[in-house]
Amino acid sequence: MKAILLSTFLAFGLRVLAHPVPENPQWLTYPGGNGPGKGKHLILIAADQEYRSEQAMPMMAKILSMHHGFDCTVLFGVNERGEVDPTLPVYPEKGKEAEFKPHHIPGLEHLASADLVIFFTRLLTLPKSELEHIVKYVDSGRPIIALRTANHGFIGSLPYKINGRQVRWGEDVLGGTFLNHHGEWMADSTRGIIVQEQRGHPVLAGVTDIWGDTDVYRTYEEGKSLPEDCTALVWGQPLLGRRPEDPPNEKLEPLPVAWVKPWQTSGGKTARVFHSTMGSASDLKSAGLRRLIINAAYWGLGLESAINVTRSVEVVGDYQPLGSGFDYQRLGVVPKPVSACK
Repeated sequence: MKAILLSTFLAFGLRVLAHPVPENPQWLTYPGGNGPGKGKHLILIAADQEYRSEQAMPMMAKILSMHHGFDCTVLFGVNERGEVDPTLPVYPEKGKEAEFKPHHIPGLEHLASADLVIFFTRLLTLPKSELEHIVKYVDSGRPIIALRTANHGFIGSLPYKINGRQVRWGEDVLGGTFLNHHGEWMADSTRGIIVQEQRGHPVLAGVTDIWGDTDVYRTYEEGKSLPEDCTALVWGQPLLGRRPEDPPNEKLEPLPVAWVKPWQTSGGKTARVFHSTMGSASDLKSAGLRRLIINAAYWGLGLESAINVTRSVEVVGDYQPLGSGFDYQRLGVVPKPVSACK
């Protein structure tokens, strides 16, 4: 009898809900398990050249799908051979501008089915057709998470205006863009300091310790502050060294490294935005930072009541990210098939 019922369901096309994006060698899909995120589709975009997003985003997708139930898709920046390639230049070589080829992220059309997108991009030059997929999502009112270099994720402006005014991706949508390193690049690290006045914010639930070996970004000019519509959740104190026990650099004030804000779309919808200037593959060894970002996904989707501080944010399988930086040969960073990023 059970077999007959099953065949009847199949005959009428009533199948168990499948992942919303078909499997394809150009991207990775992770079907959601049991959890509060069941039925929600998250897309994670890995397209930077410095902080190993190609390792960080699959790792986060595994946690979000297996421990929290979200269907996850990871899209990558690829080269002409379809390989995930963090070594692609972001600027044309002088005198060879005509030879410069734009970047490419296969699968951006699937942003149409995404309930939330996590951006980890850096200085991309994308074809207009691909940028339009991004703009449609950003203007949809659905939630946005942006990590580390995402605040300077594109070269040039997005094809996005509201009331005739050009929308700035970093400053307007995310609440700040990279201005400079607040301290010494590749020499400092960051101790996250939770804003006590915001301790009850759902994004901070269960977050007790944050440290990462990347430096603090400055996103606003000295003497100024975050825009009024931003709520700082975590401040970053530069440390004198790249170990969690290193002392603070008392010459450098803490700056915001994680905040939330609203984004008002052209149609009057309000999207929830979370931005962290931390988030490199090595930063994400921090369970506190992983929980912060995962909480932000729940909050962005309006699922803050489902946040459970005992639900796991532990890494699934082995996670040994390569070091940050541009010395690709020394670091062992090479183009590879998408399948090798699982």
